[in-house]
Amino acid sequence: MSFFPIFAPPLSVRHLPLSPLEPQSSPLVGGAGERQALELRVREVEEENRALRRELSQPPRSPSRPQQTGHHGNASLPDSSEDATKHSDAQRGALGANGSDCIQHPAVDKCETIHLAIVCAGYNASRDVVTLVKSVLFHRRNPLHFHFITDSIAQRILASLFHTWMVPAVRVDFYDADELKSEVSWIPNKHYSGIYGLMKLVLTKALPSDLKQVIVLDTDITFATDIAELWAVFHKFKGQQVLGLVENQSDWYLGNLWKNHRPWPALGRGFNTGVILLLLDRLRNLRWEQMWRLTAERELMSMLSTSLADQDIFNAVIKQNPFLVHQLPCFWNVQLSDHTRSEKCYRDVADLKVIHWNSPKKLRVKNKHVEFFRNLYLTFLEYDGNLLRRELFGCPSETDHNSENLQKTLLELDEDDPCYEFRRERFTVHRTHLYFLHYEYEPSADNTDVTLVAQLSMDRLQMLEAICKHWEGPISLALYLSDAEAQQFLRYAQGSEVLMSRSNVGYHIVYKEGQFYPVNLLRNVAMRQVNTPYMFLSDIDFLPMYGLYEYLRKSVVQLDMGSTKKALVVPAFETLRYRLSFPKSKAELLSQLDMGTLFTFRYHVWMKGHAPTNFAKWRTATTPYRVQWEADFEPYVMVRKDSPEYDRRFVGFGWNKVSHIMELDAQEYEFVVLPNAYMIHMPHAPSFDITKFRSNEQYRVCLKTLKEEFQQNMSRRYGFAALKYMTAENNS
Repeated sequence: MSFFPIFAPPLSVRHLPLSPLEPQSSPLVGGAGERQALELRVREVEEENRALRRELSQPPRSPSRPQQTGHHGNASLPDSSEDATKHSDAQRGALGANGSDCIQHPAVDKCETIHLAIVCAGYNASRDVVTLVKSVLFHRRNPLHFHFITDSIAQRILASLFHTWMVPAVRVDFYDADELKSEVSWIPNKHYSGIYGLMKLVLTKALPSDLKQVIVLDTDITFATDIAELWAVFHKFKGQQVLGLVENQSDWYLGNLWKNHRPWPALGRGFNTGVILLLLDRLRNLRWEQMWRLTAERELMSMLSTSLADQDIFNAVIKQNPFLVHQLPCFWNVQLSDHTRSEKCYRDVADLKVIHWNSPKKLRVKNKHVEFFRNLYLTFLEYDGNLLRRELFGCPSETDHNSENLQKTLLELDEDDPCYEFRRERFTVHRTHLYFLHYEYEPSADNTDVTLVAQLSMDRLQMLEAICKHWEGPISLALYLSDAEAQQFLRYAQGSEVLMSRSNVGYHIVYKEGQFYPVNLLRNVAMRQVNTPYMFLSDIDFLPMYGLYEYLRKSVVQLDMGSTKKALVVPAFETLRYRLSFPKSKAELLSQLDMGTLFTFRYHVWMKGHAPTNFAKWRTATTPYRVQWEADFEPYVMVRKDSPEYDRRFVGFGWNKVSHIMELDAQEYEFVVLPNAYMIHMPHAPSFDITKFRSNEQYRVCLKTLKEEFQQNMSRRYGFAALKYMTAENNS
């Protein structure tokens, strides 16, 4: 079994404290009482986090029995981190535990690693699982080791996400689900989860042989407590108990939901497998693999297929072997599907521990308190993941050399340097979620395919539909958003017929951090996800001419792009009109240019940026023509996928494209202007960064310093050939 380890190193930039969850503005079912209880619970969690540092340095105290409080006898919330990790099933036995158990079990050691296994496949599940991870990270006080059983898509997305998230004391391993498919593909399954819904059956084979116990979670789980409390329940397993499960809270396995309803066999109401505690070593000793296979084969002779994937088979095994299961109190898996008994699992907010959105309807499910649960879920959904990069004090993290080198580089920066923040931004690691939406595209077999590359923030979202209408080929976009804005974008995209009709647009979220817009980092992120031989490096404010995609592909063949180093220049124009009759041909464009409806790009403010394109020649050109590099040249070009990336030192406004074009010239790319191609810049309000550039003298001073340093680097890398850049700059 192959697996791919990912270590989450200590935070490289700074250690951020955990901020309290902000209560949502939406009304909570049950009125102000439940809202206040939620706010109180959140404040108590924060107080416990602040108290943790003080308590770690104190000697262990003798555990005291939790006191009962309130009119209904509910257990009070823990007063310390030590008490918080003790399991309180005895006080909540009436909610569905295996009877009363007053024995105090040992708390989880503060540095004990908690292992979690999650099956995750595809783009949507990779997005949904992040909310689960956030809720676990928010409450946790222990090192975590995530074991993801994934397809190649989820592995790519989650590996990048955790690598850039850089959460201390978190390790991530990936296991190839494709290698496990043959183990379960013989089982017919009607459930919407497909073959991946059966993967939990083979965890004893998939996970490392030396891993003794693991908490298994569905991706649609939200934690409302420290997962160490659930980990501590392993101490309660007795005899041959190897599975910790919560009773199913619907009537599914009772067989009375409709006429002729015939579910798989189950013990009573059956058990839900959204949350499972697995004692892997004991399961292996019991020959679990043979046990579930024989049961499945026997039942499939009459049932023909599973309806609830692995859950049906788990329940059939438990029906025959009830001694295997340790029944968990139902607050460890409050199941929010239609017509469940989930309301019996809690009396007040403090009882909630794990919420399970196990209906295909998800947040639209019918439940008496669904608004309350939805608000809790949405809080984590939009919570700033950067705030979860906090150290676990007293618990050493595994050494990560990349993190150490990054910290060393940051320490070498002079904090008294007026341009310190500019220099620091170059090394900031931004949390990145690739392919936020479904993506499906195979490049054409003729090796001429080209991807449009661009970057944007929330204020340019309205340009997406127009660009998709103008460019039918693949697109790679990097979006600079906060966690809350990412959800706004998701709702916008899912509500757009234009965007939802396109599966060849890759949306890559780079989460906000710092005070600058990391424009060149965004471009690099989008470039790295291009899967075509060529890419058209554009900006989100430009609309390409209709048919540009096919025109560029033909130019690949015409200009022998495969065996030469060329940058094909697409001439840029602009309009000051928000309503433009977009020219459908070069003749129409020239007519609008003559009438003053269009202008050559930045003609009024920055002629040097595009003057080398030679628009006078372009007006009458019928064949491609070569132009020479000049100072401050920044055209929009199509290049091969292996062309150099943008320099990250340039952030915000100024020199971010100029430096890249200079790099292409230094690497001896030919700039060739296409005679029948064009793009038009659409008007918009000035960006925040250009406003800073115009109003802040220090900003301009730092940009000049960075330019000089870039030119010096060019001289060192390219030698004598790079002297022209220094000379051109001095003469400009």
